[in-house]
Amino acid sequence: MAENAKKVELSVADRRSVWLRSTFLQGSWNYERMQNGGWCYAMIPAIKKLYTTKDEQSAALKRHLEFFNTQPFVASPILGVTLALEEDRANGAPVEDQAIQGVKVGMMGPLAGVGDPVFWFTLRPILAALGASLALSQNLLGPILFFVLWNVARMAFMWYTQEFGYRVGTAITKDLSGGLLGKVTKGASILGMFILGALVMRWVSINFVIKVSEVQRSAGAFIDWANLPDGYEGLHQAFSQFAGGLSLEPTVVTTLQDNLNSLIPGLVPLLLTLGCMRLLKKNVSPIVIILALFVIGILGHIIGLL
Repeated sequence: MAENAKKVELSVADRRSVWLRSTFLQGSWNYERMQNGGWCYAMIPAIKKLYTTKDEQSAALKRHLEFFNTQPFVASPILGVTLALEEDRANGAPVEDQAIQGVKVGMMGPLAGVGDPVFWFTLRPILAALGASLALSQNLLGPILFFVLWNVARMAFMWYTQEFGYRVGTAITKDLSGGLLGKVTKGASILGMFILGALVMRWVSINFVIKVSEVQRSAGAFIDWANLPDGYEGLHQAFSQFAGGLSLEPTVVTTLQDNLNSLIPGLVPLLLTLGCMRLLKKNVSPIVIILALFVIGILGHIIGLL
């Protein structure tokens, strides 16, 4: 490993600059590559330190302008691992672009699933409730306490997890000859694809509204709105009948989407996702795909398909 001995090393000051810049991760969020601009901005101090020529710096910037998206605070451990990978690459280790991107993609999905409930649904509501309780008693410390505690907690978490990721990343790249980095990259990529695949049903929604059949319900199976009394009494009876299992409509309408859902739920969203991935593989711009989806959605609604 002598030939891979470090010649240039990121100092604490360098890593602190990356940490501070990472607070602007969402500063240039976009629909094409989401947080890639903020990620690249955070990496600039490290890139300038590790690479001396303009060509190397440009290649590194281009490498980090690929798609990236996760919960903003849990991006820090991913940054730490990436810093270690870039550091070893700059010192001659055989770390490929695909390895760096694979680790990023593999980590961002699972960590996002942890970061959202921890920060948005647990820590911030607790601190906000604490501050609000003080503010309700006309105590000026309420909003100040919330602001200070929230920012101290998130900034401390981002710094220490970035440092943890940096140490772990260094340990990974020390075993390049044993293939550990390749195994981590492959595992991270598989896990990332699994998470994205599992989220297709949640993120992608298609509804074909074409009627396949319309069947009249039998008498007594639906609410007879025409014979309900006026005013409060009518509403009371309607709610009671609905709670008792009566349908709101006199007919049963079956759409194409109902049939598809009964056969293979989520098939059309999956096919759409795979189609978009194939277009991306053919170097079709994500912006073009997004605009095409908008046009298809609008036209499908106008003609009564969607």
